[in-house]
Amino acid sequence: MAKQTKRSKTWIYAALFIFILLAAAAATMGRKYYMTRVKSITLEETAYLYITPEDNAESVLSKLKEAIAPQSADGFMLLAEHNRFDSRRRSGKFAIKDGDTMKDIYYRIVSNTQTPVKLTIPSTRSIPQAVGIICRQLMLDSAELSRYTGSATYYNRIGYTTETLPSLFIPETYEVYWDIKPEELMIRLSKERRKFWNDERKAKAEAIGLTFEEVATLASIVDEETNDNSEMPIVAGLYINRLKRGMPLQADPTVKYALGDPARKRILKKDLEVNSKYNTYKHTGLPPGPIRIATKQALESVLNYKKHNYLYMCAKEDFSGTHNFAKTLSEHNANAQRYQQALNRRNIKR
Repeated sequence: MAKQTKRSKTWIYAALFIFILLAAAAATMGRKYYMTRVKSITLEETAYLYITPEDNAESVLSKLKEAIAPQSADGFMLLAEHNRFDSRRRSGKFAIKDGDTMKDIYYRIVSNTQTPVKLTIPSTRSIPQAVGIICRQLMLDSAELSRYTGSATYYNRIGYTTETLPSLFIPETYEVYWDIKPEELMIRLSKERRKFWNDERKAKAEAIGLTFEEVATLASIVDEETNDNSEMPIVAGLYINRLKRGMPLQADPTVKYALGDPARKRILKKDLEVNSKYNTYKHTGLPPGPIRIATKQALESVLNYKKHNYLYMCAKEDFSGTHNFAKTLSEHNANAQRYQQALNRRNIKR
């Protein structure tokens, strides 16, 4: 009887032990379920995770904690450890939304469901400047992108030369993925350029007698001549008048470009002798390519230039950034004299 009682107690203890183990396991599973699938995040506005290829579960968790602080992100590691996150992680920009659970965030990352970024292509005076600004908006390394924009082998393959490459860039804001690769970006820029040159704009360029690259070249000069949008079609019309008459453009910005000093205020007579195919005082017609990445406003101003009889222009002596326009050389010389006198009064040598 004693032996039977002893066996009964053993079974009871064993059952109790098993029950405790099951209860603990159930509690652990319940906690995991709650932390990953039930507990939601409260945010006033969407937050974002920027994940690089170098990030692992630990570093992503650190970024996640920072994005949703002071709320707990413990459920992320429970999923990461169970699902081998480090072998499945993705790079990119990922949204964290109000009401998300850790499961929502985790699977958004591993399924590569990214949120696009708005990439603004700038109008700059050089390709390296544009590369720097672009790369600050993306995961791209500027040296990596420069290998494409600086490679004649590459840009010749997509239809550009060293001189015409600035015409590839159409300043606009596009949606792209934060981790876009350099070649993917160049392909996208080419696609956007083709989209810009629709049938209507093609017809306008043909009517003027200019190629797309020539429109961009003239637009780049217009950009450097004036910051006043209302003046741009007038300036474009002036240069088109000179082109049609076979007159040299005599555009000061092209001389500044040839001198490597686009910001200088004053062009001296000796500067006009600079030996460069971009010097439009020495060479008739357009220079071989844009002297900067032209703005959309300037491109449209060339395509929709104002028809008039002006052949000359000179910066106004009030330094307003606008110009006096003239139909005759004598009118222009009078305007130029007033401007030179204003420069002298301000002691502007360059």
